[in-house]
Amino acid sequence: MHIALNAHLLYLAAGYRAAGINRYIVGLLTALPQVDDRHRYTAYLSDPRFDAPAWIGDRRSGLQPDGQHYTVRLSRLPTSRPPVRILWEQVIQPWVLFRERVDLVHGLAYALPAACPAHAVVTIHDLSFLLFPEAFNRANRLYLTAAVRWAARRANAIITDSESTRQDAIRLLDAPANRVIAIPLGVDPIFRPIGDAQQMATFRMAHRLPERLILSVGTLEPRKNLDVLIKAYAQLVREKKIPHRLVLIGGGGWRYGRLIDLIESLGIRDRVMFPGFVPLDALPWWYAAAEVFVFPSLYEGFGLPPLEAMACGTPVIASNASSLPEVVGDAGLQVDPRDVNALTSAIARVVGDRELRQELGMNGVARAAHFTWTETARRTIGVYDSIFSCKEDIHHA
Repeated sequence: MHIALNAHLLYLAAGYRAAGINRYIVGLLTALPQVDDRHRYTAYLSDPRFDAPAWIGDRRSGLQPDGQHYTVRLSRLPTSRPPVRILWEQVIQPWVLFRERVDLVHGLAYALPAACPAHAVVTIHDLSFLLFPEAFNRANRLYLTAAVRWAARRANAIITDSESTRQDAIRLLDAPANRVIAIPLGVDPIFRPIGDAQQMATFRMAHRLPERLILSVGTLEPRKNLDVLIKAYAQLVREKKIPHRLVLIGGGGWRYGRLIDLIESLGIRDRVMFPGFVPLDALPWWYAAAEVFVFPSLYEGFGLPPLEAMACGTPVIASNASSLPEVVGDAGLQVDPRDVNALTSAIARVVGDRELRQELGMNGVARAAHFTWTETARRTIGVYDSIFSCKEDIHHA
């Protein structure tokens, strides 16, 4: 088969757009040629930084695009701009698929062309724009809603990042259950325990970090539920006199200013650190520097940060909502994300018990080892193959 991969959301520059969906695109584009030499892949994108052997060579397995099984096609259009990307997806892409005799197209993020001349797979990462419409600007929300509803009807198969999102797609998009497949994401191999105490000391000194940290990672926006974490932390400072600093890594999103107002009203502004966006290669050091990682999000399509923290051996406390139990399992503590007292108690328990921290750290590393991009790629290829072998479970009538 000739398989086209729409990767125009790929963005490798440092910034908040380099997280989340971008990780999925990079992980899948990198892993597919490592595990499959039967099909021919063409990845369509506009970020020239991916057109480099390092992404599939030195940094990963040594495999490089050979021009026969794997090709990267760069667009001259600035598809990092949403209107231009939509133009490419809906107007240019159908002609490209027809001209290059593509057998199957995989929309790696929500969208398929309305006029699609090939079999189609679409990945739906989450449905936050339907569940939390107030968190999106109107134009973006309307396009996402229209695009994902069309893609769900047109696709031969729908891939979701978790069983939780699979159920959302069935319920909210009326997608046939036998065409929706949950395939978990992987964790980048750079996330691993750091055993060099001297290097860690140097990192702490460079960033002026105290010995004891409570860490959270994610865009600073309402559905990440950071106000509950901030209130729990303030309660621990006030009642337990904990010495820890709270570190909130991530770009400032919608209603970010309200978090600052809350922190100042609780009198803890000098104890909360905002490093901003942290590049992928630096994140393992932040995870390793933390005594506990806390992720109280209300909704996630998957939840890479707690998985990355576990891979680094950092104890994890996570929300028990949406997909997060699928990621954390029994390797971390799970709490009701709306219960400040429950989160306060969980944090107090972890920071106060060294043996528990060691146990959670070891369990987290073991669990994270089961989430790999090669397995994500293998299961994705299984979806491709199933379409062409006409298996009933995902065949498009």
